[in-house]
Amino acid sequence: MSERKLVSTKEMFEKALAGKYAIGAYNVNNMELLQAIVESAEETKSPIILQCSAGARKYANQTYLVKLVEAALETSTIPIALHLDHGEDFEICKLCIDGGFSSVMIDGSRFPLEENIALTKQVVDYAHAKGVSVEAELGKLAGIEDDVNVHAKDSTFTDPQEAARFVKETGCDSLAIAIGTSHGAFKFSGEARLDFKRLAEIKKAVDAVVGYDFPLVLHGASSVPADLVAECNKYGADIPGSKGVPEEMLAFASKNGVAKINIDTDLRLALTGAIRKSFVEKPANFDPRNYLGPARTAVKELVKHKMKVLGTAGKA
Repeated sequence: MSERKLVSTKEMFEKALAGKYAIGAYNVNNMELLQAIVESAEETKSPIILQCSAGARKYANQTYLVKLVEAALETSTIPIALHLDHGEDFEICKLCIDGGFSSVMIDGSRFPLEENIALTKQVVDYAHAKGVSVEAELGKLAGIEDDVNVHAKDSTFTDPQEAARFVKETGCDSLAIAIGTSHGAFKFSGEARLDFKRLAEIKKAVDAVVGYDFPLVLHGASSVPADLVAECNKYGADIPGSKGVPEEMLAFASKNGVAKINIDTDLRLALTGAIRKSFVEKPANFDPRNYLGPARTAVKELVKHKMKVLGTAGKA
């Protein structure tokens, strides 16, 4: 067992906000993804958050994922946090807290505000007693259509005053907000837009009520690079009309109160494109190492680039 320990996201975020950069939170489902992310972080000297969704836990088994992260601790020197992404209830959060995660997210955004507050506080009370950080969510992520009206937009996006009340009453360590990002590869049908005015209002309101520089989080923040989509489509995929968050917007957010930015779709595109290319160009190959190896390299190059965009390179 490595003597190195996972770090809390609370510690990471304090440094990120002070240094005006955002920690990349990269979803992991298997060994190749984890290796690519950790090797990228080691080479760029970047702190990282490895996060596991409910789907990842179901696919790979939580115990396997935790052991892979333990291996990463033994073979690297950079700060690593292990985070539960979108925990849907107290029981799942408790299982991850007891299973060695250093951070969990409780996602009660589907509930009315009072229920979200109660559920989040329940998780916070349990997690903090174990030294584990808690991320919560307020507002619902949705793609932005060109003809969206103000009423629909405001009903979906995070309200600054509700955010201030939510953070004060729950004691959560970070808050995922909705300002225009969305999950998946199809985020915008027209010009990409994020509501940075709302971001500033949320930050000001929350900071005022807690009395310190509070970390905000962006979910659904993959950029969906056109070259990765084209590579997938060139070798047989069908991913038309995909459009993500421009990297200059992510860089701006990382300097203006956002301490954690989630990236998942871009990893999938890089991995899948490389595998598809291998299958087409080398149809006789059936050794997984010969197509998963190049796929791992593709993810590694993508992640190294993301670390420069978010400003984490050299911050470990």
